[in-house]
Amino acid sequence: MSGARQARGAAARLSGRRSEVIAAGWLMLKGYRILGFRLRTRIAEMDLVALRGRTLAIVEVKRRANLADALETVTFDQRDRLRRAGAQLAASRPALRDATVRLDLVALAPRRLPMHIPDAWKGA
Repeated sequence: MSGARQARGAAARLSGRRSEVIAAGWLMLKGYRILGFRLRTRIAEMDLVALRGRTLAIVEVKRRANLADALETVTFDQRDRLRRAGAQLAASRPALRDATVRLDLVALAPRRLPMHIPDAWKGA
């Protein structure tokens, strides 16, 4: 792998981590408790896992030029894996067994406030 390619990959990972920290802060301001960052299961890796009340939000974080691009970036298969991973996580932890699992999006764009979309792909 070339040095330039490695540098681009490292920059993308750093940008992703920064985006997740910004998204977590935004969600905390909205009353969510962050339970995990980049939580890996056998099914999928979840960017953020957050809880507010009895709702367990599996949060996908995307930094794109606009909201439409962020929504389109997450494929049907990825959404399915994230939903199943969230359900498995809730079922495996007694404190979360009664929680409603939801798939949210936090979209970040240059020079804009983060946009949190609860249940971003409802029905999709």
